[in-house]
Amino acid sequence: MKAGLEHALHRAWARKGLFSQLMWPLSRLYAAIVAGRRAGYERRPERVHHDTVPVVVVGNIYVGGTGKTPVVIALTQALQARGWTPGIISRGYGVKHDVRPRAGQGQLDPALFGDEPALIAAETGAPVCVHPDRRAAIRRLRRQYPAIDVVISDDGLQHLALGRDMEIVVQDARGIGNGCLLPAGPLREPVERLESVDFIINNLLPTETAPALPTGLAHVVNMCMEPREVEHLVTGERQSWAHWLSAHQNAPCAAVAAIGRPERFFGMLQHQGLKLQDTLALPDHHGYEVSPFQALKAECILITPKDAVKCSRHADARLYCVHPGPRFSDATWLALAAEMLRAISDRKLASARAEALNSDF
Repeated sequence: MKAGLEHALHRAWARKGLFSQLMWPLSRLYAAIVAGRRAGYERRPERVHHDTVPVVVVGNIYVGGTGKTPVVIALTQALQARGWTPGIISRGYGVKHDVRPRAGQGQLDPALFGDEPALIAAETGAPVCVHPDRRAAIRRLRRQYPAIDVVISDDGLQHLALGRDMEIVVQDARGIGNGCLLPAGPLREPVERLESVDFIINNLLPTETAPALPTGLAHVVNMCMEPREVEHLVTGERQSWAHWLSAHQNAPCAAVAAIGRPERFFGMLQHQGLKLQDTLALPDHHGYEVSPFQALKAECILITPKDAVKCSRHADARLYCVHPGPRFSDATWLALAAEMLRAISDRKLASARAEALNSDF
């Protein structure tokens, strides 16, 4: 029921039809609330936490999932390769939170941290801290892992209490939909918000075209996810996608996904030459407490890394996790982001030294 309602809403939000017209008064009210919140933080800047290390927010203005996690992982790994020590903060969707934020590193329990933070930790090895209060999360993260020199926030573009030095917006082929704010459209913030961000990443399937954007926006990059490796969930054995595909080309295969847009995962596999006899789309952040795989008759069942962190308990020998990687239309954006963060870090360090010097007098 929930998935059907969500699908119907996104269809309505793709155009300015009757639904959009009926919701327009509520949309105006929502716009006033959004503007009021932002103005409140501008009037009282002391409410905003500005950290001593650079803070990057990866988010979106389109409600729902647009593919932020692969961008967080790619950016984290790119910074690690350049000598940075990144840490990640996240809300930890679906997790029962304590008063204090929860921090950890390595293989994390998705029931305690959330599926996406657990996936990011597993893929990058970076420390992760989860809590709805991003200010509290960043403080706990830096206390527990003092070597961190850059913080990446997975989501939180609208979390105005968190000061940020760089903003990356991730969107998919739906772009800005009908351009209207909730509930008349799918946007959490006005379209003009895109003019103030540093990078816009279009997360696209190979068959999709980049959405139209206002002119004059800098650093717009297209991203296409491609399968890189396949991991057998029971044994942990990994092999390249090409090798796995050649060995299973004619086997009856199914795919299961509990992500924001499961059809993206299915479409990626089919575009890469895999014939799927069955697909099963589950609600985003599905817990997998009970195995949904018993009803599938396929010899091989492919799942996403986000789902894999919750599916090991089922010990189904048919399960394979597909590890995708991004292909960017302009791969230099990661180097540019690192250069920008280095300049920001140097400015923050110089400011801290000047402040310490002044306090001595």
